[in-house]
Amino acid sequence: LQLVESGGGLVQPGGSLRLSCEASGFTLEYYSIGWFREAPGKGREGVSYISNDDGTTYYKDSVEGRFTISRDNAKNTAYLQMNSLKAEDTAVYYCAAGLGHYTLGDDLVDYNYWGRGTQVTVSS
Repeated sequence: LQLVESGGGLVQPGGSLRLSCEASGFTLEYYSIGWFREAPGKGREGVSYISNDDGTTYYKDSVEGRFTISRDNAKNTAYLQMNSLKAEDTAVYYCAAGLGHYTLGDDLVDYNYWGRGTQVTVSS
């Protein structure tokens, strides 16, 4: 049972990346998904969330309008599309899956499963 993030990398300011979060060993469709990030010297923070039932989404204020969370149940995968990236978006990004309902104030350890993260670096 695991989640694996991918899609991170080095991108210039203003660029885009799409992060993937693939589940194995369980059906992601039944889980709420949270994306988190942790930058050097900063605490981990919730970035985005999508619920497991009605698809309710939440976004951190600083990414609202630039990031989009989605899921493809057929591929057992969730995504975080990140556009108009800024240097301050540089961090390790993690996804988490949980059977409950959560807020951006919850931490990934409050979920049932989480991945090891993927590095996103925004720099010219």
